[in-house]
Formats: sequence, structure tokens, C-alpha cells
Amino acid sequence: MQFCDECGSMMKADGEQMECTNADCGAATDRDRDLEDAFVTTEAQTDDDVIESSEDANFEGKPTSTDVVCDECGNQEAWYTLKQTASADEPPTRFFKCTECGSRWREYN
Repeated sequence: MQFCDECGSMMKADGEQMECTNADCGAATDRDRDLEDAFVTTEAQTDDDVIESSEDANFEGKPTSTDVVCDECGNQEAWYTLKQTASADEPPTRFFKCTECGSRWREYN
């Protein structure tokens, strides 16, 4: 990830240029191809490490928890994922999907 020297916002690749994502800044620099191996670009990223928390997320195959109870059907097993939704010094949020009825909920620790 590269940050703008002018305003500190994240830069994105656009052809041979790195452009600031802050619309008010608009700074751009030449893309340094020597640094390409040090960065993971969105073109090279895979979905392997993505944590799904959207309504249509596929939780099947994720870790399961047996210390929860589904409010919809009473089942005591759910798939879960973790996502850091607050500052780094706060615990992550757990997103659950019931293995029985598919109901979804979240738990703040």
C-alpha cells in the first residue's frame, strides 16, 4: 500500500501512475515498478483471506462455534467469522450464521 506524500491518503494504481484517492488532493506520481514485489495490488489479491460479513456471504466451511444459541431456531451451532469493526485496541466482532436455519447475527465482545 502506498500513501500520498501530500495528504497521507491511500494511493491507487492507474496505468503508469499512482493517484491519490482523495478527490480534494489529486496528487499523482510515477509508478515505481521496482517496488511492485513489496506491495500486494488489488489485481494480485485473492479472496482467500477475505472475511465475509455481508447478507449473501458464504459461511459454510468456516469455523463453527457451539457456545451460541440461535434466537430463530434454538440451534447451538453456528459458523462464524471475525472482523475488526472498531479501533485496534478493541476486540473483534464475531459474525454468526446458524448451521440449521441460516439466521445471521453478530456479537460484540
